[in-house]
Amino acid sequence: MSCEASKQIFILSGQSNMAGRGGVIKYTDTHHHQHKKWNGVVPSECQPHPSIFRLDAHLHWEQARDPLHVDIDAHKVCGVGPGMPFANVVKERVGGSLGLVPCAVGGTAITKWARGEHLYDDMVKRAKAAVENGGGEIKALLWYQGESDTLTEREADAYKGSMEKFVCDVREDLDLPLLPIIQVALASGDEKYIEKVREVQLGMKLPHVVCVDAKGLKLNDDNLHLSTEAQIQLGQLLADAYLCHFHPASS
Repeated sequence: MSCEASKQIFILSGQSNMAGRGGVIKYTDTHHHQHKKWNGVVPSECQPHPSIFRLDAHLHWEQARDPLHVDIDAHKVCGVGPGMPFANVVKERVGGSLGLVPCAVGGTAITKWARGEHLYDDMVKRAKAAVENGGGEIKALLWYQGESDTLTEREADAYKGSMEKFVCDVREDLDLPLLPIIQVALASGDEKYIEKVREVQLGMKLPHVVCVDAKGLKLNDDNLHLSTEAQIQLGQLLADAYLCHFHPASS
């Protein structure tokens, strides 16, 4: 598929709530085995648009549509995430061509996103390919991760240092020292340690790092993943944060 030469590129990374589980439902087959599938419902806020693209698993641009992470978080069932509602708001207010680079993988702790780990290296590779394969500029990294770091006190205590190193490393490796990073404060996780991780997310003092809070957004029946409705709200919150802090003329 051909696309415009210059795109506003956004990296979507983290774990399952960034990959999207909105509309993922359980069903039982004729042998009484339980499975999951996406219900296929695409709300108006998530509709594809000719000027919104995604980088597929083979580093090719194609028109973006949910599930954005279908070939990235490939071992899980993906549904609606925040990427499409985010992109539609930004497109409406800023115009031009947008490129989304899905990188999120469910169930991944922050240690799996350290420099040298496969997920981190693949994210950097994909971000560089997004610029090289068609041109454009990386505008921001959208980051929703941390549920897997609320399971033990040790992991929660280590989160601040790990997250700060992640920010510094990704900026260095992409040669973007002030890359805007918009992270999401957790809506779910282990009750014992979720507030420790949320405190880190809401209190980060690094330059050009802002946080939107997902707490209170509606969860699926699993009490872990955001519903489709909540993913739309989150995408709009992320867009508002980007436009307010990093594209103020459009906010």
